[in-house]
Amino acid sequence: MISYLEFEKPVAALESRIAELRAAAEGDDVDISAELQRLEEKSADLLASIYGSLTPWQKTQVARHPMRPHFRDFVAYIFDDFMPLGGDRYFGEDEAIIGGFARLGDRKVMLIGHEKGHDTESRLRHNFGMGKPEGYRKAIRLMEMADRFGLPVVTLVDTSGAFPGVEAEERGQAEAIARSTEACLALRVPMVATIVGEGGSGGAVALASAERVLMLEHAVYSVISPEGCASILWRTAAKAPEAAEAMKVTARDLLKLGVIDRIVNEPVGGAHRDPRAAANALRDAIGEELDQLEKMSPDAILRMREDRFLGIGGTGADSAAKKK
Repeated sequence: MISYLEFEKPVAALESRIAELRAAAEGDDVDISAELQRLEEKSADLLASIYGSLTPWQKTQVARHPMRPHFRDFVAYIFDDFMPLGGDRYFGEDEAIIGGFARLGDRKVMLIGHEKGHDTESRLRHNFGMGKPEGYRKAIRLMEMADRFGLPVVTLVDTSGAFPGVEAEERGQAEAIARSTEACLALRVPMVATIVGEGGSGGAVALASAERVLMLEHAVYSVISPEGCASILWRTAAKAPEAAEAMKVTARDLLKLGVIDRIVNEPVGGAHRDPRAAANALRDAIGEELDQLEKMSPDAILRMREDRFLGIGGTGADSAAKKK
């Protein structure tokens, strides 16, 4: 059963009508196949039209859809032999950030990502995907392990931000995020990061500072949530749609700005309508990126990563060139 967003109500009405016709036709001799086909085509066209012109705020809602595939779903669809590794060797285990060895086709990788959960129980267990210091320190440990064994690192980013609780701050949240970002930048093996849902603030950057950053078509990536931005600028979260527009949170905007490198298309209507198709597209994109990166030397990968981030905004590229 699909959960419809507010702007999908016209589609919901059509699909409800289709379901009613099917139910009424059961056991009847009346042939309504032509009418059903007409309505199904109309529904598909309407869905394509709506999703072809989503606003940044609507894309934010799609990125947060309760049925959108998360880390565990992508593991099931894309990767084989996933072996989770727990603990940061300092404090404990954080289930908001999951990582371990996996296979992508014939290629062994270190896979790390945020898990939000799908129901109340799992969302609480995974802390809604908001990592704590021990989660980011675990990610550092796994990235360093990947570096030692020569394994490429693949990350799936989906978080509204790192956990802002008092206990997280007491255990050094900001330092853990900074060191995780540093660990990404220092890797001498290929790293491909994908924003699969929400990419929020430093909690996302700490797992996305890669030489190749991909983004699902209806994901969002920003320094703060639209509601948070609106609350600061206009003192009301009701201005979130305007904030989302101004913040350039969409994949298309971020590709133009050079913040991401590639958009991975989703099925019409979003990844939640066909998670397997979305996962297949992501698998192919990650594989293609790794095919190219694995031809490069460790020094070339480091230079590529450095140039990528120094060049964002157009001012760092000149500095990087002078430095060389």
